[in-house]
Amino acid sequence: MSKEFRGSYTVSVSPFTEDGSAIDTEAWKKFLDWQIACDVPGIIVLGTTGEFLTITDDERRQLVAATIEHINGRMDVLVGSMNAHTPNAVRYSREAEELGADGLMILPPYYYTPTEDEIFYYYRSICEAVSIPIMLYNNPFTSHVDISAKLVGRLTRAFENVRYIKEASMDVGRVFDIVEETDGVMNVFAGERPVESCLLGAVGYVNPFGNYIPYSTSRMWDLLVAGRIEEATHIQVLADRINDTIAEGHPLYGHQCYSKALAAAAGYPVGDVREPLTKFSDLGQEGIDRCGKMVKLMDEVESFAAGTQERAKFG
Repeated sequence: MSKEFRGSYTVSVSPFTEDGSAIDTEAWKKFLDWQIACDVPGIIVLGTTGEFLTITDDERRQLVAATIEHINGRMDVLVGSMNAHTPNAVRYSREAEELGADGLMILPPYYYTPTEDEIFYYYRSICEAVSIPIMLYNNPFTSHVDISAKLVGRLTRAFENVRYIKEASMDVGRVFDIVEETDGVMNVFAGERPVESCLLGAVGYVNPFGNYIPYSTSRMWDLLVAGRIEEATHIQVLADRINDTIAEGHPLYGHQCYSKALAAAAGYPVGDVREPLTKFSDLGQEGIDRCGKMVKLMDEVESFAAGTQERAKFG
């Protein structure tokens, strides 16, 4: 595998028409162009933020094909290809590779609470079917399955295309554990707390904030790489304040709902969420008020990030 993934990759929403019945390809192209203009190095479609469980097989193929065709090599494209049924995960993975994806991001089988051997055999089946890089996706919050550092090491040693992991266990120390367990072979992408994760050895960030503040959060990782930790930390603090506003009482994993509302506020509407998630349009004045608070924070963080360029010139 010659492809190397580094930096802050937007884990994207999925674009729906106004009534939610279809993929909105034209809105999506504008959104992708915005990401590229903000120097985002890669995008990950059909992750948790992308509502992958609500997407039909035909829509999956349409979205992946449209993304790869429009980007045309201007940034990396990774595709979420997980499924609780192993043959489906294999089929989605093979389809993404055939369409030209640069890599895959794959949760372990969810709902069943599989054993470590069952997780291993699931990834083995996928690895035998594709040759592009695979990013393991460890998110016990949503999957209720925690991929231990020991199992990550086992998978890394067994399969040449398992070289990345999104580590979102809420235990930032796991970044260090994985690097140690794999002798530095596994490339860890932070699933949260990017500053601390980078200092512990992470090489990138799977970034939900990229849906509405792509410039500043991409710049945050550049600052980390450059050793400008204080500035990067300030960006993370402002992004966390947005996240705290989202978390204040919103039902059923509100990040997708507000991600879409904030993308629209930034000038790139991509529709609302699909049921069972609560739609922004159903939140009424509460949603509008929260959005107003977050837009002010968006302006603040984007302005600060832009200023880091000027500060770099004058040392």
